[in-house]
Amino acid sequence: MIFYDCLTAPSPRRARIFLAEKNAEYESVLIDLSKAEQLGDAYRAINPRCTVPALKLDDDTVLTENAGIAAYLEAAYPDKPLLGATATEKGLIAAWNSSIEFDGLYPIAEALRNASPGLKDRAITGPDNHAQIPELAARGRRRVELFFDRLNEHLKDREFIITDAFSQADISAAVAVDFARIVKVKAQEHHVDLIRWRAGLAQRPSFSL
Repeated sequence: MIFYDCLTAPSPRRARIFLAEKNAEYESVLIDLSKAEQLGDAYRAINPRCTVPALKLDDDTVLTENAGIAAYLEAAYPDKPLLGATATEKGLIAAWNSSIEFDGLYPIAEALRNASPGLKDRAITGPDNHAQIPELAARGRRRVELFFDRLNEHLKDREFIITDAFSQADISAAVAVDFARIVKVKAQEHHVDLIRWRAGLAQRPSFSL
């Protein structure tokens, strides 16, 4: 497999952690987002949506988006499931992962992409340009702050986000918490349970990637 990666972006990091947890072997190709390599002809031929990550399988199938990559890896490497072991767990993890994306990852992108001078006309990822809307930056940052508060409350007396095992939901939430620094949001002293949970995940080898 060939994994198209960027070490500074949150979306490929989510897939990178998932790959590591599955002990999957792959070749890594770095795409430099700071140089807009994702918009170049070479990468467009791999992923016309111009987003990173992408995973090229041995039969030349290309999977894009974390949902597609995770679904494939879970089926191909079923040991130590990350999307749930039972029907109920699968439903809960999918629901929580979706909520984490909507309440955490998307607002971070909203805050960053609508305020950063380096992302002028790139307010939304993909092949097309979109103008920044400065008001969305403030709204996004506020949404991230609320995400931290609610995640901390949810994690009281919990080792993991949902179920009794580490899952995709933990990956997505941890990456969101870590990347929020880019919009100047970080855990505060009162986020006791969030800080405890994140410290526990730091012991996993996959989180050093």
